[in-house]
Parts: sequence; structure tokens; C-alpha cells
Amino acid sequence: MENLILIFLFFLPFSSAYTRPNEHFINCGSDFNFTGNDDRNFVGDRYAGVSFFRGKTGTKRETTSSVSQLYWTVRIYSQPSFYEFIIKTSGTYFVRLHFFVPSSSDNLYNAKFTVLASGFELLSNFSVKNSPAGSPVIKEFLVNIDEGRFKINFIPSQGSNIAFVNAIEVFLAPESFVPDTAPLAGRRRGSFDGLRSRVLHTVYRINVGGATITTDEDTLWRNWIPDDQFLSDPTSAKNSSFFSGEPAYTSGGANEYTAPSLVYKTAKELNVEDNTSRQFFNITWSFNVSKSSIHFVRFHFNDIVSSSIDSVKFDLYIYDKFDKMVYPYNETEQLEAPFYFDFVVDSDKSGVMNVSVGPRNDSENQMAFLNGIEIMELMEKSSFVVPQERSKKRTNLVPIVGSVVGAVVFVVVFIVAMVMFLKCRKRKPLSEKTSNMSPLDLALRISYYEIEQATKNFDSGLLIGEGGFGRVYEGLFRGKKVAVKRSEPGHGQGLLEFQTEIVVLSRIRHRHLVSLIGYCDERSEMILVYEFMEKGTLRDHLYNRSSDVEKPYFARSALSWKQRLEICIGAAKGLNYLHTGSDGGIIHRDVKSTNILLDERLVAKVADFGVSKFNLPDAEHSVDVKGTFGYLDPEYFLSLQLTDKSDVYSFGVVLLEVLCARPAVVASNRREEVNLAEWGMLWLRKGQLEKIIDPMLVDTINPNSLRKFVETTEKCLRPSGNERPMMRDVLWDLEYALQLQLIPMNNGTFEDSTTNASFEFSMMPVLHRLPSNSFPAVEEEHATLLSVDAFDVTASQVFSLLSVGEAR
Repeated sequence: MENLILIFLFFLPFSSAYTRPNEHFINCGSDFNFTGNDDRNFVGDRYAGVSFFRGKTGTKRETTSSVSQLYWTVRIYSQPSFYEFIIKTSGTYFVRLHFFVPSSSDNLYNAKFTVLASGFELLSNFSVKNSPAGSPVIKEFLVNIDEGRFKINFIPSQGSNIAFVNAIEVFLAPESFVPDTAPLAGRRRGSFDGLRSRVLHTVYRINVGGATITTDEDTLWRNWIPDDQFLSDPTSAKNSSFFSGEPAYTSGGANEYTAPSLVYKTAKELNVEDNTSRQFFNITWSFNVSKSSIHFVRFHFNDIVSSSIDSVKFDLYIYDKFDKMVYPYNETEQLEAPFYFDFVVDSDKSGVMNVSVGPRNDSENQMAFLNGIEIMELMEKSSFVVPQERSKKRTNLVPIVGSVVGAVVFVVVFIVAMVMFLKCRKRKPLSEKTSNMSPLDLALRISYYEIEQATKNFDSGLLIGEGGFGRVYEGLFRGKKVAVKRSEPGHGQGLLEFQTEIVVLSRIRHRHLVSLIGYCDERSEMILVYEFMEKGTLRDHLYNRSSDVEKPYFARSALSWKQRLEICIGAAKGLNYLHTGSDGGIIHRDVKSTNILLDERLVAKVADFGVSKFNLPDAEHSVDVKGTFGYLDPEYFLSLQLTDKSDVYSFGVVLLEVLCARPAVVASNRREEVNLAEWGMLWLRKGQLEKIIDPMLVDTINPNSLRKFVETTEKCLRPSGNERPMMRDVLWDLEYALQLQLIPMNNGTFEDSTTNASFEFSMMPVLHRLPSNSFPAVEEEHATLLSVDAFDVTASQVFSLLSVGEAR
């Protein structure tokens, strides 16, 4: 009985357990889904769901009957952006990018951009200019992706400033679709290991001896083209007769997903009639490929030309070198049973890859054939790092809105006028006192070799961020996890900031200041190594960026009010130590929520001392304005006189950010909403501050704790530095607010007797949600600042004078 079952199973057609996925297929820039003839459902990305997300972009729609509806819309990027997919199963994935440029879109036709994924450059300075006009361009890649999140980044090239995409496919391929090891062919011998760790870019997919195969005829939605244009000698081959049956798939051979049945129903075979006069002959195809590159090549065979089994043997050549004897009977032991061979091939400097099949003398029939060929280029790991989105440096111009353009023009004209005014203004030159800089602590010096070892030669997979100083990597240094900041040209900070950071952190040690482990200045490098802060920045725990233009950020519920108070107290302790614990005091000058880091226990530590100042400046000398958009002290900005009260003002903005869970600066048509400090004080004066408090804190704050916190914030944000408290007073008030929070709310007759009557606004027991956060958020990066001869100024007036430009 068992034998009968085995015989029955042997004759069943071989079928893979793989099922074609239904995600992810994205109709970019569209608010509707599109399903074509091949049953793929491309989801409109206007309503990004849980499975994919899009960065800051614009859209464009053009209707034309000459192309599929899939290409009627396009997602356009005027700054680095991305799509992010949630991957549920690890494995090899097809990644396809679709591009189409209507004849009326010159800006898209001239666009140049780079596409990155998994540390590889999928496309570098890509342009559709060299592609056939009026036809979609589809770029296909095979990428090994682990379970989790997979991001595709689009970065406009310099001089172009535009990137775009019409559709994206990311779907799982059948198991073992790409082998991890394949034999080397051509100039090298041996085997190539680690194929699955590389990205494969499909260059050619050829249906040899057959016609074009479209996506609706292919089991994995691939396109195949005929081979005739690649034949070196068209007279050497002829198309075999079309095989009308079904391929006999066998276990261990090809299956219906390796290639569609149409590939195995046609072939090119040796044109014996035209070659009888020649003793040695073959069929040769020539393909243009990248010079001196590595390629994965797959040859498809199915013996539909022989009349009997075991009658044909022939040789396969790559670059005119013998590489494989093709003996169908050895592979399948039956006719019409598909199989394939894989090779890894190095292309030479000619940029042309030749492949051939030819008969063997020991073959019963002097015949050779080929059914299909696929050529894929192995992409190299890229050192390209995705730039951080800097929305102030380059405003997203798509879609273009007339009122926005007008506002931008006005700001540009105003800034130019201010620059001209400042050039004419005579002012005493600034002295940064670099000659008095303390010598660097050689005990903290780390060799460049150790840095390379700690970061695995600055592996892009360890990149965790990019800031004003440069790129930040996670590393393992002497058995301890560390953060490694490496200076990059053009990131705004230079030798002075590098030395300042080392000198400041080598002098001070405090539980609430990030510790410097060491530095490296070999090979003209400027590298700083810090303790690793597991939980990231304070801002990361207050709100998230959103791809929804109607709601560009949303609050997070991860931190309770008690935790927020403890974090603020920790940061205040660090700043108080800076102001009072060192010789003459240190002014941070760049206090903000992204420079307050949290360890694994949510202990707050102040970071980034590159623009810090030792001692209080001399009264007769002004100091160059340094700081961050939205956090800057208006008095310091106008008078150019720096005191520790400037840090107090910036910390007041952080306190308001903690309370409201919104960015310090947002883009809004309503002027009063742009600057968080002014916005918060506006609602405070109305006695309605409860309307802008983080909705996640509803019914969780003791009213007395909130009153004390708001009172402290208001004092920090007073226009005059003389009216602001010292940081030690801020610390005391915050600790008091924490004690008030710990009093049970239902015991609630206790009142804070120190609270001014002006703060007795009605806010309890019900807190309402934010009235509006429907305006796009602006990244709080550094801004180049302009000074003016005026002293009566509000925070918003300072905001209006800030020049969106370089980092500090």
C-alpha cells in the first residue's frame, strides 16, 4: 500500500506551498486603490495605514488615457523622505519601484535622486532621462529583510532637489528563491557565499525563443522580454515549436514560481540546417552590463526539443569559457521537466557579458537550447547616510500654494535687508578666546583603530542619528555600549566646538550630565565617545511625528506627570550644577528637549556642550548668538549679552513642551501658534491654559502641582532676565511641584500658599483637548541668527527675525 501511495505522489505535479502575498502594493500619491488585470491591489497612500508610512512629501495628479491608472498620481519629494513597511516574516523580498513621467512634467523628467534601503544604494543619482519616453520605468530588487520595519529612503540630488515615485511593491518571495551559495563562473572558479546578504538588482529577464510575458501572465508579476535583440548571430538559432502541454515540475527542479510556464513552453535551439558546414558552432547572446561588477545569473532549461530522453548533451559557456555540461536526463530523468542553473559571474572591463550554448561531440543529437535567462547585479553596501529632514533649510515646495510662496518671498527680502543692515553696523569684533582654551585631556584620547573596532568600521547599520555635530553611531567600546559622534564636513560645528565639548566634560562629572568617555583626533578626525543613553531624547517621549499633513504630530502616553516632573528635576539639577558647580560657572547655550537624554531608568542627563561658555562674558564684550530655533532667549538675541538666565529661558520652553507635548516651533497660518512660548503665555493670560495641556494628562495632575509648575514656567519665560529665577530656584519649585503631585488628589483641600492669585485660573476637574494641532511641525534645528537695535520685543518678534539657515 505504501508503495502505491509513493508512486501516486511521484506523478502528482510538483507544487510549492508558497501563496502569493496581498501586501505591500502602494499607489503613491493617490487617495484611491487600483486593481489591474493581474489582481494586485495597489493601496492609495493618502490614507497610510499600519503597514506603511510616508515622510513629508507632496503629490501630483495627471490623467492620461495612454497609461495605466497606476501612473496617474505620483509622490514627489523636495527633501529626504521615506516609506516604511512593517515586515511580518523574514526572508527574501521583491522590491519594485515604479516611475512614470508625463510629457508635460519637465521638473520630473529632469529629476535626479538616490534611493536607499537596508544600507544599500538601490539607485544612485537616478534619472528617467535615459529611459524610453512615454513608458513606465520599473526597477526591481531582491532584498533580504528581517522581521520588523523596512524603510525605503528617497533623497533628491544636489541641483535637482526633486525625487518621485508612482508605485512601490514590497512582497515576500518563495522560500529559498535565491540561494545563499552559488558556483563562480567565467574568470573565477570556486563558490560565492553570502548571496542572501546582498541586494540583487534585476538587469535582464529574458524569455528565450518566446514573446513578451507581462505581469498578468507571470506567477510573481514579472515582465519578460524576447531574446532576439541580444543574439550575436541570428542565423545560428531558431525558435523551437511551442509546447502546448504543461511543464512537468519535479521536486528539486524548477517550479511554477521559478519562472512562468510560458518560459518553459518556448526555447531557442541550434539552427542545425544553417550550420552543417561548420564543425564547431553555438548560439551566443551578448548583454550590456556594468563594468567590473558581480552578477547573479540564472539559466532556465526545459527539454521540449528532443524526441526521446537521454539524447541531448550540450555545453554552457560564460565569457567563452566552458562552465557547465547541460545534461537534462541527469537533472530530471524525463522530458518537458524544467530545471535551472545559478552562477555568480564577474563582468570584465568591456561592459559586455557573453553567454553561449553549443553541442557536444558525445551527444546523440548535435543540439543545444535555452529557455530563459535572468541577470541580476549584486549591489555594494553604501556609505551614504540619509540626511536628517531639515524642513527649515529647504521648505517643501510641493504642492505649491500661492500664499506660502508670498510669505517665503517676504521673509527672504526681510532677511537680506537685515544682513545688509548688520554689515553696515559697526560693532566691536567678537573674541572667542580660543587662545585661552585649556589643553585637551590626553587621558581621554582613544585611537582611531579602537573607534573603528567599536563601530565595526562605522557600519551604517549602527547609525542611530545625525545632529549638529555629525553622525552618531551605537558602538561597543571595551565591553560597554557607547554613543560615537563623528564630525562631518558642513554640519556646522568645527574644531572650537569639538574642543569645547571635551574641555567642559573633562572638567565636570554629575549624575545628570552625560559623561564623556573619550575622544579621537587622529587623521584630522573629530570623534567624541559618550555613555549610551538607552531611552533617547526627552522629545522622543513627548510626541511623535506623523505623516498626516492634517495632524503632523501627536502626543504620546508613555510618560506620566510624575515621570515628567522627575525628568525636569533631573535636567534642572544638571543645569544648576553647570551654573554653580564649576569655576565661574558654565552656560550651556543650547538647552532643548533633544539635548536632554534619558537612560534605561528614565534618569535625565543634559547633553551637547559644543557651544557652552565658561564664566560670564565681560560686560563690554558681546557674544555671538548661538542656540536653537524656538528656544532662544529674546533678551540675549537682542542685546548680545549672555547670562545664565538665557539657559533659564530655554529651559522654560522645555517645561512648556513637557506640559503641552507639542514642538517648540510649528508652521501655522495663525501667527500666535507658531512659537510655543508665546502660545502658552497667550492661553495663560486668558486663564485657559488647560486648553493646551497634553490630552494624555487629563485627570492625572494634582491641581496644586500644575499651578506650581505653570508658575515656574511663567517665571522662566519672562522677557527680562533680571525677572527670571536662578536655576536653583527653578529646581526647588519643580521639586515642590512633585511633592504636591504626590498628595492624593481626593484629599484636595491643601492649597499652595505661594501661588500668585493670577494663576487661580479654572482648570479642574476637567481638562480639554488641544484646540488645534492641524499645522505642519517644523524641526527644531539650529538657526543662524540676526541682531537688531531694539529692546522691546516678544518671543514671536525674535522668531520672525530668525534666518532659516545653517546650524550653529
